[in-house]
Amino acid sequence: MLGHHYTHSFLETAVASVNAGCNLELSYGMRNNVFMHIPQALAMGNITLQMLRDRVRPLFYTRMRLGEFDPPAMNPYSSLDLSVVQSPEHRNLSLEAAVKSFVLLKNVRGTLPLRAQDLSGQHVAVVGPFADNPRVLFGDYAPVPEPQYIYTPRRGLEKLGANVSFTAGCSEPRCQRYSRAELVKVVGAADVVLVCLGTGVDVETEAKDRSDLSLPGHQLELLQDAVQ
Repeated sequence: MLGHHYTHSFLETAVASVNAGCNLELSYGMRNNVFMHIPQALAMGNITLQMLRDRVRPLFYTRMRLGEFDPPAMNPYSSLDLSVVQSPEHRNLSLEAAVKSFVLLKNVRGTLPLRAQDLSGQHVAVVGPFADNPRVLFGDYAPVPEPQYIYTPRRGLEKLGANVSFTAGCSEPRCQRYSRAELVKVVGAADVVLVCLGTGVDVETEAKDRSDLSLPGHQLELLQDAVQ
């Protein structure tokens, strides 16, 4: 709140946060933390002791349920490793969640969904800076999964047995250097074209917002060339 000029001091931020119901501060790496000003706010009467107890109770109740205060041998979560977290069952559940979370805004002439059997014998072009770059597919605060489990659009289509051609057009989301000739060459010979565009953490993250929603660099030009 202080960084966004909603408040003007750590003390004012502490008071506003506690009054709003906040009971947890993300302050990793900060030398001066907002919660350190809570005693001053309490002494000044801006917040009450009962209010603090009400904020802390659900926080520590949850931490106790998660076993944070138990010996590791008593905590069932302490025995979980990547063999469990990234097991086939968990990956299949992640895939199901991803499939069910898609929002289709427009589907002219029933083009989608593309079915594996319909792609047989067809030439598919996958283009754009997000078509085959695992690093840019994950947003801010994303985990770091095992590379073998990351499926880019290009890799996913190739697994379906489709005849896939690929060009990024530009190597990174900022898309400052764009190769139109390579894009036209790949797209021109295709029956189906998938254009993969976006921003990614190179362009916007927390505390690095943009003033507009335009596609970065030459991405719009890449899309227009692919369509044309």
